[in-house]
Amino acid sequence: MKLLEPGTEIDGFRIRQCIHVGGMAHIYAVEYASGAPDPGFPMAMKIPRMTQGDGAENIVSFEVELQILPTLTGAHVPRFVAAGDLLRLPYLVMEYVPGRTLQHWVEAPERPDADTIARLGAATALAAHSLHQQNVCHLDLKPANVLVKDDRTAVLLDFGLSCHAHYPDLLAEEMRTAVGSPAWIAPEQVVGVRGDLRSDIFAIGVMLYELATGELPFGAPVTRGGLRQRLWMTPAPPRQHNPAVPEWLQEVILRCLEAEAERRYPSAAHLAFDLAHPDQVTLTERGRRTRGVGWREHLRRWVKAAGMHYQPSPLPSQQLAEVPIVMVAVPHRDVSDATLYALRQAVARSLGIRPGARLACVTVISPSSASSADDARSETSRHRRHLARLRQWAAPLDLHGHQASYHVLESNDVAQALVRYAQSNQVSMIILGAATHGLQLQRFIDTVPLRVAREAPCTVILVKEPPPVGAIAAAQAPHAGR
Repeated sequence: MKLLEPGTEIDGFRIRQCIHVGGMAHIYAVEYASGAPDPGFPMAMKIPRMTQGDGAENIVSFEVELQILPTLTGAHVPRFVAAGDLLRLPYLVMEYVPGRTLQHWVEAPERPDADTIARLGAATALAAHSLHQQNVCHLDLKPANVLVKDDRTAVLLDFGLSCHAHYPDLLAEEMRTAVGSPAWIAPEQVVGVRGDLRSDIFAIGVMLYELATGELPFGAPVTRGGLRQRLWMTPAPPRQHNPAVPEWLQEVILRCLEAEAERRYPSAAHLAFDLAHPDQVTLTERGRRTRGVGWREHLRRWVKAAGMHYQPSPLPSQQLAEVPIVMVAVPHRDVSDATLYALRQAVARSLGIRPGARLACVTVISPSSASSADDARSETSRHRRHLARLRQWAAPLDLHGHQASYHVLESNDVAQALVRYAQSNQVSMIILGAATHGLQLQRFIDTVPLRVAREAPCTVILVKEPPPVGAIAAAQAPHAGR
C-alpha cells in the first residue's frame, strides 16, 4: 500500500509523518484528531504492508502482534493504545518510545568497549526476562528490535514472530516452516521448535558477538541448508576477530551461542547477572579460545545433531521457576556459629530442590572513608577479607551443578542494600537470619528482616537460630522417663 499523507485521519487518529518503512509494515507518528484526552506519551501507528507482492506472513505476523501486545505490561514494552479492524484497515497504535536501537552501536565505526557491550547486553537480557515472566518468547530479537532509552533500560519492539504460551501459535499453525530473521534465529527454531526462552538468549548472544566483533557469528544465510549449519557449527571465537575482547565476555557470548539449548544460560536473568558482574564469570575453555574448533569436532557435532530429537518447550514461567537466583545474606560480625549453620542448612535445602538455581552470597559492611592511597589499599584488603569469609562460609555446601558468586556491599542501611541488590539482579528468593545483623542493635534487630520481607520483590525466608543442644536435651529429659 502507498504511504499515507500527513493529516490523514483514521478512526480518530491523525497521521503526522512516516517514521519507518519496513519490509513488513509502515510506522507513522500519530496523534488524536480531536476530543480524546492526551495519553501522556507520544504515539505511533503500525500498518502492515498488504500489496500483491507481499507475503502472507505479513498479515499473520500482524495478527500475532495484535494478539500479544495488549497482554504485555511493564517498562520493557511499548504501551498498547488501540487496534484497527482486520477486515477494513488493520493497524496498531502504541506508545512511541524515544531512544536508539542497538543498530546504532553495531554500525558505529569503532567497536564499543567491553563495559558498554555488557551494559547493553544486560539491559536487553532484563527486558527479555520480563517477557519470559509473562510467558512470552520474542523469537525475533535483533539490533533493530531492541531500543535503548536515555535511562539505559531496554524496550523490545515488534512482536510479530513472538509466541505466547497461553494463546494459539498462529505462525506455527499457518506457516509450518522455520520463522525468524536468518542471522539471529536459534537452532531449535530452524527445526520448528518455538516457545523456548533460551532461543531469545541465543539471539542476544548473536547481538553481543556482533557488537564485540562487527561480524555475525553465522553470517546471514539465505537457504535452509545454511540455516541448519548452526545446529552443529561453533563460530570463530570473538577474540579471533577482536583481540581486545576480554576472556570473560567471550565466555558469556559463546555460552549464549551453544547449539544445544541446555548448554546456554538457563534464563535471561542468569545472563544479565554475569554481564553485570564480570568478575564473577566462571571461565572455561570457551573463554580462552583464540581459534575455532577443528573439523573433527564439527564432524562429531554434526553426527550428534543429525540424531537429535527436539522436544516441545515447557511454559517459560515453569522454566524460570526451575532456575531461580537465590540470594543469602551472610552476617559478618556478632553472629553465632549456630546462626551461620542454620543459614547454610536453609541454602542447602533450597538448592537441593532447584538443580538449576544460582547462588549469590552477599554480606553488607559499613562504608569506608578511604581518602589516601594507603586507605584505598586497606579498603581493598577489607573487601578481600570479607570475600574470603563468604567463600569459607559456603565451602561446606554442595554446589555441584550450581553457579555461585560472592558480593560485598557497602551501606549503612542493611535492609535497603539487600532489597536493592535483589531488585537489580532479578533475585527470586532471599534467605537471611531473623536476627543476625549486629547485637548492638538488638532492640531494633527485627527491622532488618521485617523491612526486607516487606520491601523485597521476591520470596523471603527468615532463618531462626536453633536452640542450643543442651536446651533441647533438657527439654526432652522430662519425657524420657515416661
